[in-house]
Formats: sequence, C-alpha cells, structure tokens
Amino acid sequence: MIHDSFPLKRRALLAGAAASLALPSVAQSQVRIDITRGRVDPLPTAVSPFHGEGRDTATGAEIAKVISNNLERSGLFRPIDPRAFTNTPAQLAAAAPQFTTWRQINAAVLIHGNVATLPDGRLRVEFRLWDVFGEAQMEGRVYTTAASNWRRIAHIVSDQVYKRVTGEDGYFDTRVVYVSESGPGQRRIKRLALMDQDGANHRFLTDGRELVLTPRFSPTAQEITYLAYVQTGSNPNLLRPRVYLLNIDTGQREVVGDFPGMTFAPRFSPDGNRVIMSMAQSGTTDVYTMDLRTRQQARITNHNSINTSPSYSPDGRQIVFNSDRGGSQQIYTMTATGDNVQRISFARGLYGTPVWSPRGDLIAFTKQTEGEFFIGVMRPDGSGERLLTRAFLVEAPTWAPNGRVLMYFRQGASDSRGNGGNPRLYSIDLTGYNEREILTPADGSDPAWSPLLP
Repeated sequence: MIHDSFPLKRRALLAGAAASLALPSVAQSQVRIDITRGRVDPLPTAVSPFHGEGRDTATGAEIAKVISNNLERSGLFRPIDPRAFTNTPAQLAAAAPQFTTWRQINAAVLIHGNVATLPDGRLRVEFRLWDVFGEAQMEGRVYTTAASNWRRIAHIVSDQVYKRVTGEDGYFDTRVVYVSESGPGQRRIKRLALMDQDGANHRFLTDGRELVLTPRFSPTAQEITYLAYVQTGSNPNLLRPRVYLLNIDTGQREVVGDFPGMTFAPRFSPDGNRVIMSMAQSGTTDVYTMDLRTRQQARITNHNSINTSPSYSPDGRQIVFNSDRGGSQQIYTMTATGDNVQRISFARGLYGTPVWSPRGDLIAFTKQTEGEFFIGVMRPDGSGERLLTRAFLVEAPTWAPNGRVLMYFRQGASDSRGNGGNPRLYSIDLTGYNEREILTPADGSDPAWSPLLP
C-alpha cells in the first residue's frame, strides 16, 4: 500500500495564513455568472503568470497555468492567450492594473499574484481577482504553506475565483478515486487509483492482485470503501466479495466484512458513520445498512424483488435505489427507515445506479433504452428528467461536491475478438454541453469524486 505524501489540511493551510488583501476599492457587486440559467457564454478571463524572483518565476507560471486550466475546464471561463497581455507580472506586482489595456483585449476579469520563498523554505502566495470594467478588486488573499503544496494552492485559488464569480462553491481542490484497467479483456487487471480532479498526482492504491470494483468516498473523511473479490481457501477460482475501508492518507486498510451476493460496494451515509448496501439472500436482493462503529446491520427493504444501488439524500432522511418490483428496473425513493416507497422514473427504458446530488436538488442515473445508454438527472420527485450524454455504454455517475458537474465512464463497442471498447473517464456539467475526457494513464471505470479536501 502506498502512503499519501500529501496530507496538507485546508484548515492548517488557512490558519493565520489566508489573510485578505484589501485595497481602497473593493467591489461589492460586479461580474457574475448565473449558472442556474443553463448554457452561458464563457467569461473572458486573463490569468497572468504570478510574479516571482529566481526559481519562484517558474512556480508562479505553473500556478497560473493550473488556475487557467481549472477555470477553462468548467466551461464557464474562457482564458485569454497570455501573449495578448501588455502588462508584465512585475508591473502587476508593483501597481494596480492598467484597466484600459485589459479592456482592449476584452478581459472581463483579471487574476494575478505573487510567489516568494520565505527564509524558512515555505512558500508565500498571494492572488488578486479584479473586475476589469468595474476597475475594482473582487477578491484578494495570501497563503503560506510548504513549497511542495503549490498545486493545492492553485486549486484553492481556483475555488475562490469560481465562488466569487458564480456565487457557488468550487470543486477544484478535490480528488477522484477510480478503477484503473489494463491488460487483455479476458485477463483484465483492475487496480484502485487516486488522482487530483485534473488528473495530476496520479498513484495506485492497490497492486492488482485482487479484482476491485466500485470505490466510494466518505463525505466526512479521506476514506473510501471498495469491493474486492478475494480468494477463499486453496481454490484460486473460488472468490468471495469482501468490502474494505481504506484511509487514503495513511494507507491503513480494514475489512468491513464478507458479503456473498454483493455486486456494488456500500455507500456512506452523510455523517460517515454508516454505509448502505444491497445484498442477495434467499433468492432476493435487499437494501441493508451497517453501523461502522458497531458493525450492526439493519435490513431496510423486504420485498420479493431485486433492490440495489442505494444512495442517501444529503440530509440522510431519504434513500434512492433501483428495483424491479414493478416488472422492470426503475428508480424508487423511500425514507431512511424503508417507509413510503415511491417510484419516480416512468419514462421509457431501464434505470439504474441512482446517486443523490450533494445539493439535494437532483438525482443522477444511468438509463438504457433502444440499445443505448444515457446519463441523466431528474428531481427527487421524478419530474424534470434530462438526458445529458449518450453512448454505447455510459455508466457510474458520481457528483462533484458542488452538485454542478458529473463524472462517469464511457465505453465503446468491442469487436468480435473482444478488442477495443476500452472504458475512459469523462465529466459533464448540468447543461450537457461541456463534456470532457479525463486523461488517465490507462483505461478507467467506476469513478468516485471526493468532497473538498479538509
């Protein structure tokens, strides 16, 4: 098991180090992107290389590059080519921007900053966000941290810019765990892998000796559950589903239990103290919960049907799941105790893998109809169904912590020999227009998005 060498805590990073940078004119109400209106034109954004001396020059350029890439991938910002800039990083560090020159290149907002290595080796990073047409500062902060944490600073700055301009939390200072796949189709090697949301800092969490599936992030800690098929006894073909709990910061792993008939790993409750899962027993598959502190199980559904893929609402009061109790696989909701079961999917097709948004306003799902798969969203009462993307196979939606972006995996058809059709990770926003491939070293499936790092 590989230990995490990046245990920076946001609260430790910010404590006494994230001071606001106030200037005489601090804008109260300027540039705003209304992301509730659906598709919007990206905001022209100038991200200047952060000013630094000596080796800090390169660090400042890299920080600006990460910020620019984060904002561009959101689909809400359009970074301007730095070759059009007329003010140098040194000029921006010495005085307020010359707004006329930035308006000439149609920049609506300007982001710049300074980077300096302190005598004790720590890195001091400051940034400012400006409304170019309002000629006023919108945000300004200073961070002091270990020099190796420069990339996290870039993600945190990106979150600050996103929130200041949209009014909603960002999602850039997050990680994604997924199943990395390699090898021929009949001898596929599957390993858990972890990376930043932009694909950086990629590393493997398991060695490939066990088949691993469906990792899930805890909403309160840097922990995941995942399902592994492990050998029992001397017969290498006799495998048993086992659920593990893995701390990705320390590498510590513990067995939650062996669960015959389980096909999906459990999901955490919003408080992180319980997991919810489906298990097959006596010919039926029902939803169960387990208290992680006591390992006590409780049966939530009791129906002569297949009930799988449960997911809690963010307040923990409701559960969404899929069931064939009505004759075909559809989406249902119920209370956390199993009462008041309501079917919410009624359109044509089969529905599965429902996941409640962290905002509580939407449920993401996979839909299969007429030989194709779709990723879509609907309201918790089943209204407002929208299909965001389609392909031969798209599956396993997972939400960004702000509830505005989904990640999933896409797979094409393979040939008669089983070649091709390799799974890859993608993200898409709720408009359905901003779809991006998430580049990984090998094939990837079953992504799970972390909460904002603590």
